[in-house]
Amino acid sequence: MATNKENIWNVPNALSAYRILALPFIIYAIISGNKSLFITLLSINLITDILDGLIARAFKLQTELGARLDSLADIGTYIMAFVGMIVLEQDFVQEYRFEFIVLIGLWLLLQLLAIFRFGRFPSFHLWSSKAIGYVQGIFIFTFFLLGFWKPYFYFMVVISCLSYLEELLLVVSLPRLRSNLKSAFFVFRHKI
Repeated sequence: MATNKENIWNVPNALSAYRILALPFIIYAIISGNKSLFITLLSINLITDILDGLIARAFKLQTELGARLDSLADIGTYIMAFVGMIVLEQDFVQEYRFEFIVLIGLWLLLQLLAIFRFGRFPSFHLWSSKAIGYVQGIFIFTFFLLGFWKPYFYFMVVISCLSYLEELLLVVSLPRLRSNLKSAFFVFRHKI
């Protein structure tokens, strides 16, 4: 009897594994207050996140394990980005605490609800999630290198909240978690 086994030994999975292994070094950069090391390591994580997705789609190397590894690496990178902002830029975070509470609160609600309902983090990989990865990455990168630009900050907050709400809708509505979906519209229109 033949089994349909995924090939888990591929470049996208290796890039996701790298991003997970890089997290302790990002933690070190935060604890030591080394902003340049923090932004360098975080930027590498963001770039490898882009690359693993592009390579997986281009060469049809998408796997369930890869989706889960990518989501775990995304969660770790996301947490490190916010912790880095909170620790390394305390005055800024304090001034915009409401916006940060909304962002972090919606994201946490989404993660906790998925764990409660399905026993694991979501790995939808929606188009909106990919878009906010870029938008948030650009914000953090430019914030540390070029300084704060208020219109882009609010653009990032609004786009992020809309994406989190789309994922929340899926977590609440779907009977089981699925990976590599396009959008809530696609899911509901095609009843996937």
